[in-house]
This record gives sequence, C-alpha cells and structure tokens, in this order.
Amino acid sequence: MSTVLAALNRGLHAAFEQDQRVYLIGEDLLDPYGGAFKVSQGLSTKYPDRVWTSPVSEAALAGVAAGMALRGLRPVVEIMFGDFSTLIADQLINSIAKFGAMYGGDVAVPLVVRTPMGGRRGYGPTHSQTLEKLYLGVPGLRVLAAHALSDPGELLRRAILEDDGPVFFVENKLLYLRPLAAELQDFEIEQHTPPGAYAATHTLRLKGAPSAALTLTAYGYMAELAREAQLRLAFEHEIFCELVVPGQLAPLLPGGELDGALAASLEKSRRLLAVEEGSYTLGWGAEVLARAAQAFPGGLKAASRLAAPDAPIPASRPLEEAALPGVEHILAAVQKMV
Repeated sequence: MSTVLAALNRGLHAAFEQDQRVYLIGEDLLDPYGGAFKVSQGLSTKYPDRVWTSPVSEAALAGVAAGMALRGLRPVVEIMFGDFSTLIADQLINSIAKFGAMYGGDVAVPLVVRTPMGGRRGYGPTHSQTLEKLYLGVPGLRVLAAHALSDPGELLRRAILEDDGPVFFVENKLLYLRPLAAELQDFEIEQHTPPGAYAATHTLRLKGAPSAALTLTAYGYMAELAREAQLRLAFEHEIFCELVVPGQLAPLLPGGELDGALAASLEKSRRLLAVEEGSYTLGWGAEVLARAAQAFPGGLKAASRLAAPDAPIPASRPLEEAALPGVEHILAAVQKMV
C-alpha cells in the first residue's frame, strides 16, 4: 500500500517528467540521501541538471528560486524543516507573494515551497514546530496541507505545474509513513472544492450513523487523529461526528465566508471543534471559529478548539506528547461539548 511519502515522491517525479521548466533547490537533496525525509529521492539521479543542492542559506535559495520563477521556470524549494521557513519569510512575504500585484499582473511567480512541519519525534523546540499559521494571512500566497485521504502527490504535481502563483506546501512529518486512504471502509466521503481552489475539502461520516451531533475540523496529521477519535466516539460513547478536512488553508473565501463543506456540516450539528497542532493563540482554528460565528449569526450550540500550548515544544518525548493535542484530548473535548 502506498504511503504519503511515496505519493509525494511520485508527484515530484511526474512534475519533472511533464515539464522541463521544473527545478528542485534545497539542502542535501542529492542521492542517495534524497532530502532529510527522502521525499526527493531519485530525482538527482534521473535529472542531474535540474536538482541543485545548496549551501545552508534558506534565504539565498528562496531568492534564487524567485528569480528563476520570474524568468519562466517552475522551481520547487525544499526547506529541510518547517521551523527554518522563518529564514525565507522576507523573500516569501515581501517579494514572492507580492510581485504579481506590484507589476499589475504582468509577471507570475510559479514557485512551490515544500517543507515538513510538526512534532512528536523528540526533535526539540527548534525542529518540531507547526508554523504555517505565520503565512495564512499573506495576500498572494496559497497554503496547502497534505493529508492521507486522497493523493497528496497529485496535489503537489498540480501546485507545481498548474499554479502560476506561489504555494507554501505543508507536509506533516508523521504523515510520511501513513498509508493512503487507509481504513476508510467504515466512512462515507464527500469531496467539495472551494471556489478558486484546486485542493478539495473532504467530509467524512460513518456509514449508517445518525445525524452528527458535532463537527470536527482538522488538517494534515491532525485529521488522522481526529478520524481515530471520530471512530472511538461512535463505538465507545455513541457520539456521532462529521469530520471536515481542508486541503487548502489559505486563502480562505473572501468576505469572511465559511467553506461550503464546513457550513453544510454545521447546518446539521451546530457544534464545532477545530483541532490543530500549532500553538493556540491566533491559530488557524481561531479563524475557522470566527467565520463559523459569522455564518451562523443565531449562534452555535457549542464551539471550541484544541491546539498546542503557547510554549516551546519540549524535547522530552513524554512532555512533548502531553503538550501536543492527541486523540484523548479530542475525546475529552467532544464529550464536554455534547
């Protein structure tokens, strides 16, 4: 059975095969290493002229990639750990995301930044963060989150070949070895693509279950934990939930609108729990809850969110596990809300 890592690797290979303008730039990419998490394996052997291993200077490689994109190439930048994306923030926020608007649409910057995010591997405070919330409000920048419910490699291929603007592509570390679409036989799955997006939102409900008492929403690896909690809530506590998993985190719909799939689920449940691995304050879940409140001015029966505390991620594995939201945290929060 294919894994998320294998799917992402296939997506990169497909993009390289289909378009000679695709280049990959990053640190430690050359075979046999193939990148810190092996997503880029095989590319430097097959396409030696289009895979550039760089010095340890994230800002420099992002700047070079921006110039390449402006000249008509379609570069992919691999940042070894998402924590280090802060080193390209100036390039990404003040240049790459703005060039199209600054020059009246006469230039395009088709550039994809790929990076692993998240903890639960004992890597400590500077290699375990979930920082994509820093980029969710940047105009001109699309933020996508890989998940295991569909083919993340196809999503990556489309971002590289079809998107003429910059994309920040988030890959949670613990997703890499997850099988694609595993253990979904108990679920009905609906896909909805928001306007202006190509990453679908997936809604999961248990087959034959009563109407949902609560809507869960989560992305990336947290969607896997939310799905496990969804099953346990049904079989252990007879609490039935729907799970809404977005593939695109930004831009959200204009005017404060709510994703159609999430709105449809909330029409039935009127209870919402947003779950994310990033720190609590000013997170993705806060924006989702704010939009839900706007979409339902009569009010929801209950609304809450789970996230990591506003503190550095501990290096100690037991402390890290206690700090990051997990299945037991989701179970407790849902039982409190219903």
